[in-house]
Amino acid sequence: MSVKAFELVPAVERDLLMGDKARINIECIECCGKHLYLGTNDCFIHHFLLDEVTSSKGKLSYSAQKLLHKYLGLKKPVAELHAASALERLIVLCDAIVFLVDMVTLETVPSAAGGGAKIRGVTAFCINENPVNGDPFCVEMCVLSSKRRTVQIYMVYEDRVQLVKEVNTPEQPCAVSLDGYFLCLALATQYMILNYNTGASQDLFPYSSEERRPIVKRIGREEFLLAAPGGLGMFANAEGVSQRAPVNWSESIIGAAVCFPYVVALDDSFITIHSMLDQQLKQTLSFRDGHILQDFEGKVILASSKAVYVLVPLPLERQIQDLLASHRVEEALILTEGAQRNIPKDKFQILHKRILQQAGFIQFGQLQFLEAKEHFRKGQLDVRELISLYPLLLPASSSFTRCHPPLHEFADLNHLAQGDQEKVLRCKRFLISYLGEVRSTEVANGCREDVDTALLKLYAEQDHESLLDLLASDNSCLLADSVPWLEKYHKYFALGLLYHYNGQDSAALQMWIRVVDGELQDSTRSGLYEYIVDFLCSSSDLDIIWKYADWALRKNPTTGVHIFTKRPNSKHLSELNPDDVITYLEKHNQALLLYLEHLVLERKTQKEKFHTHLAVLHLEKVLCLMSESPKDEEQITRARERLQALLRESHLYNVQVLLGKLENCEQLLLERATLHGKLDEHDKALHILVHKLRDFPSAEAFCIWASSSRDSAYRQQLFHLLLEVYLKGNQKEAGGSNGDLEMAAVDLLNRHGEVFDAVQVLRMLPEGWSLQLLRPFLGRAVRASMHACHTSQIALGLSYSENLQLLHDRLKERKKPIFVSTKKGCHLCHNTFSEPDVVCLPGGVPVHKHCVAQRRAGGVSLTFSSWRPSPERS
Repeated sequence: MSVKAFELVPAVERDLLMGDKARINIECIECCGKHLYLGTNDCFIHHFLLDEVTSSKGKLSYSAQKLLHKYLGLKKPVAELHAASALERLIVLCDAIVFLVDMVTLETVPSAAGGGAKIRGVTAFCINENPVNGDPFCVEMCVLSSKRRTVQIYMVYEDRVQLVKEVNTPEQPCAVSLDGYFLCLALATQYMILNYNTGASQDLFPYSSEERRPIVKRIGREEFLLAAPGGLGMFANAEGVSQRAPVNWSESIIGAAVCFPYVVALDDSFITIHSMLDQQLKQTLSFRDGHILQDFEGKVILASSKAVYVLVPLPLERQIQDLLASHRVEEALILTEGAQRNIPKDKFQILHKRILQQAGFIQFGQLQFLEAKEHFRKGQLDVRELISLYPLLLPASSSFTRCHPPLHEFADLNHLAQGDQEKVLRCKRFLISYLGEVRSTEVANGCREDVDTALLKLYAEQDHESLLDLLASDNSCLLADSVPWLEKYHKYFALGLLYHYNGQDSAALQMWIRVVDGELQDSTRSGLYEYIVDFLCSSSDLDIIWKYADWALRKNPTTGVHIFTKRPNSKHLSELNPDDVITYLEKHNQALLLYLEHLVLERKTQKEKFHTHLAVLHLEKVLCLMSESPKDEEQITRARERLQALLRESHLYNVQVLLGKLENCEQLLLERATLHGKLDEHDKALHILVHKLRDFPSAEAFCIWASSSRDSAYRQQLFHLLLEVYLKGNQKEAGGSNGDLEMAAVDLLNRHGEVFDAVQVLRMLPEGWSLQLLRPFLGRAVRASMHACHTSQIALGLSYSENLQLLHDRLKERKKPIFVSTKKGCHLCHNTFSEPDVVCLPGGVPVHKHCVAQRRAGGVSLTFSSWRPSPERS
């Protein structure tokens, strides 16, 4: 495909450079931004400022302004120029000497103290555009020596150069290019790649430098362009491999440059432009007397001996559209991105986005979904352009209209698929994935309702697992469009979620209840009944709760009561009045019992009516179970255990009410005993446990429980009472007793001997009891008595020791002299001393005796001392 890709535009005219000096020839050029530097054969450097000028018709031209020219004083042509903008220096090669020149003044930079700023014996040099040194204020440079087969690596600073590496070569090098650690060298007979850091080398192909001028050009990271035999432009990477096909050049090639994606070559008469994409010749321009071709940051500059020209890329829109029309997407995109530097930023962004969108639709039509998605993302596609291809997905209320001119050639998805249902299905799956990714990004800004509604419809149609996630999260699905679609595909649970999100909780609950009751079929959500209970539990609408809780309780009272018992404590939820709940639950006995347990046992509500009500319900449940035939003993046992636990742990229920209900019930004696214990009627409780139930372990447990929150004396009193019950009962049954009570008394003493008063117990015991039976009790009692005795002795000794220490301290205080005089006053009455006898308070403070006598009742500890005259006395 031939394309007019470039136009040759003059930059520096002959007259501006030469004036009336006809013998001046351009030897080298350097461009840094708008600054153009020319080296001439008369050893001058000329500095120009290039400004781009665009005509009203969009044609580009250049205006050159000469800023300065400077004679270098070497009387030789300036061979090479390279700009080091970070250093504000020009690196100049002239008369085989490399030296530094100030970019602004063109003055030669003097050498720094201790270091040189010149390199002699140089045939050529190049700059490392991919430096390995991290210092931004130095430049890496490669130098070819005219006298040795070596390549030298220098670091260039503002006022000096420093040799850092020297590498030998098999032949004398004549041209070089550098990228990172890799040198691409043109030797006398061949090209080679050399890693100057490791010394590794790779021969490329033979070439005779005597027959034609070698060309070594860095075109990218670790990639070089070389002039090969046969008029070929060869590409080679740092590994010595060519990853691009060669381009056909002229045999008399002079220079080459890359303006991606084009390779520009210069020979004696023409400029040839080849595409790097397909290696085809795209354009030929006539250009005579040309001898320099270089590219500077994407700007291709040519020079004859007398003038300078810029090869300007022409607008690429037509080229790109032709490539897209032939579905050459990648080439179109590469060409677009390559044109970025030549198009104004705003215009390029608009062009680039549109090309990306068009490319995305082309690849979408080819079912290349990953590539299409990436292009849609980069091109910031209005996602409705894509949704509009799918019939009925956009809401009826959407105001979207497609882009004009259109981004694609498809009427809709059916037109694209041409009846292929597999292709339709794949396209729908892609849209699900794409919409799921972009709905929460900036892509969906302004069209969130359209995106979410389309996604809901696709999820419902495809029975997608993410439908519930969409509706349970923040979404903008339109209710009017979504309801018929969800009903069509029997997504009733999802429809309930949508109703809830739109504030229609009653409609949501009605829908879900119909599913649970079997009126509607939807297997989307397992455990929907439990979900409804949780929903009501967290509802802030009390009317909704009272309306639908009855259905939940009738369905399953054990789970349904969670509406009231699992309700979270939150400032956003109104708290339910327990009295209202209890009234509401009167017709649901099991639920009422569970709710009261929640109030009493979990929330620790301190209200007598709730505790009494709960205890009565437990009691009634036990009585009901015991009246059934046949009886479920296991269930009765569990119910009694819950009742007994409540009777023991609660202190707020009305004991008399419960005793009244148990008055004639001989089957719940253990419960009656517990109630008597609550009234401190321990004799009645122990009588029931010992004589009616004959449950001795329970009797002991009762004593421990009844005294659990009391002091040790109270516990001792209870155990003595139990022992007394055993002993009196044993005496009454002595005639025909089997010794149960006697053994119970012995076991009680032996197990809890530390609780009893041993002396009192010995007085209570019958004289005929064997000491052997009471051996554990007596042993424990003796040990306890001895322990108490020893403890008392230790306490007495410690007190005695403390008293001695205090006496010692007192004696030490009494040895100190106490000074008094008629000028000092009593600390208690503030009158002066007139008698010789005083009393010394702790701390050595003297006071009157009669003052102390008055204060003795206050419990002040006093130390007496006779008064002696002192020098202070007047």
